[in-house]
Amino acid sequence: MSLFSLLAGKPLATSEERAEHIGPISGIPVFGLDALSSAAYGPEAALTLLIPLGVAGIAHIVPISFAIIALLAIVFFSYMQTIDAYPNGGGSYTVASENLGETAGLLAASALMIDYILNAAVGISAGVGALVSAFPILQPHTLGLCLVILLLLTLINIRGVKDTGTAFLIPTYLFLGSLLVVIILGGIRALAAHGHPVPVIAPPHLPAVTSALSLWLLLKVFASGCTAMTGVEAVSNGVNAFRAPTQKNAKRTLTIIIILLMVFLAGIALLCRAYNIGATDPTGNGYQSVLSQLISAVMGRGWFYYVSIGSILAVLALSANTSYADFPRLTRAIAQRDYLPHVFKIRGRRLLYSHGIVALVGFTGALLIIFGGVTDRLIPLFAIGAFLAFTLSQAGMVVHWYKYPGKGTRHRMIVNGIGAIATGITLIVVLVTKFREGAWITAILIPALILLMACVKKHYDRVAREINIDRPMHVENLAHPLVVVPLDRWTRITEKGLRFAMKLSERVEAVHVDAEECRDEVEQMWQRNVAEPIQLAGKPLPRLVFLPSPYRFVLLPLVEYIFQLEREHPECQIAVLVPELVVKHWWQTPLHNQRAQLLKLMLLVRGNQRITVINIPWYL
Repeated sequence: MSLFSLLAGKPLATSEERAEHIGPISGIPVFGLDALSSAAYGPEAALTLLIPLGVAGIAHIVPISFAIIALLAIVFFSYMQTIDAYPNGGGSYTVASENLGETAGLLAASALMIDYILNAAVGISAGVGALVSAFPILQPHTLGLCLVILLLLTLINIRGVKDTGTAFLIPTYLFLGSLLVVIILGGIRALAAHGHPVPVIAPPHLPAVTSALSLWLLLKVFASGCTAMTGVEAVSNGVNAFRAPTQKNAKRTLTIIIILLMVFLAGIALLCRAYNIGATDPTGNGYQSVLSQLISAVMGRGWFYYVSIGSILAVLALSANTSYADFPRLTRAIAQRDYLPHVFKIRGRRLLYSHGIVALVGFTGALLIIFGGVTDRLIPLFAIGAFLAFTLSQAGMVVHWYKYPGKGTRHRMIVNGIGAIATGITLIVVLVTKFREGAWITAILIPALILLMACVKKHYDRVAREINIDRPMHVENLAHPLVVVPLDRWTRITEKGLRFAMKLSERVEAVHVDAEECRDEVEQMWQRNVAEPIQLAGKPLPRLVFLPSPYRFVLLPLVEYIFQLEREHPECQIAVLVPELVVKHWWQTPLHNQRAQLLKLMLLVRGNQRITVINIPWYL
């Protein structure tokens, strides 16, 4: 087995696809890590904005978190209905395209692509943030650690959905178990102490009050906290990944994910208020994440702390896996409608849409480098795409139930309608409150992506109009082409090119560009090695053409001559045979001139339907 096969896994046959399907236990690591891990950075993003209020600001995290939980419940019921209506996968792009039109579909597609890329970047940077909290000495290496985790995630994900789910089982359930233990024990101690428990390790003192409470500040806090809802759509978009009964397993997975997320958000908010835990400056010295403070306050800094922080780091970093699972599926769905390059439709050796993974890794790496791997700098860009997708999906479902009425559809329309209104209002709040902090970038990127996809679609439509045919084959004008063979010196490569040219047609021209003033030598070579054997065999002799080149250009005179022939012979095609040497090893390529490649490129770029380029390789 090669090293690549060892890392990426052996190739899978198409018939093995069914064995790659997963159940709810593996579905949580594959599709739920984005949503579940957002409990780590969503509340922290909200608490960071409450720092100017000092201790008084912590009290506001509870009502804000419960407002987010209520919104989460609405979205949950809406997506349960989406899974029923689209058992083959009903992401926002599919639902919006089929029910609201292509423009709405492109809006959802661009929002989702940005959301998935940001999810990968935020998840990795938040995981490294958790590591830096435990080991502050690593803070200068934040970006490097982010890129290393991105590479490791890519190596794991190229093995396929099933292997990925298996690999992530232990860190996922370790994270869930440790966080549940902290919330349960912390809650019990808080109740026993009548809401004022004594922390095992006191959290850092909050700064003095520097700002007054305002409605604008609360709206900004709510908008930041809503990042905890990202990833909820993942299950509905990846229904096909579940084994039969697919809908039941997908709905069961979504239910478990949402219930756990609600418990985490409520528990973290209540315990932060009970233990007076607030956010610290992520760029300052002594930074500690909210979860690091919470675990220290409830459990101390023993082995449990380091196990928990390790699981949080793993799950935050692995939460990018949701993007690895869904981004390629999304790009495939868009490419099927001709709005993205068709390469995104191709499945790789492990039954993955691997080109989508390559694109995701490239964009995520670029984001991490641009923003230095710091989570708080990325979060303002994050929630807009998610809530725009939520809104379009739910609005599309309302239209879907209207188009396909039946038993219970009225009730379902109401549920999806409430979901569309709630997420739509939240989208406006997020966009307005986060606009100056970086959300304007998303507001520009979405229209730019829509324009790009429209241009791709226009190109494919034009190609389809030009190449599609609905008639029998033309059988007239099947005359042999005029064949042109570039001639340098007498070699096996030259001989192979001339022999093939004479098999194609009786009209052959061997063209020598006289850049080195060696016409006499070429004529002697031609007479001895070509003309005499052909005449003895009674075959038509190719015509030898010399092109003068006083400035030692080779390709330009040759290309111009080919176009001159094309103009002078409108009755036939021109076939240009390009003999070239093919070396055995890549490192040998620079040792030989690349005129053959350049000639083909020039003819392909400047050519037309009457000029055909034929490769004649000589394998070394």
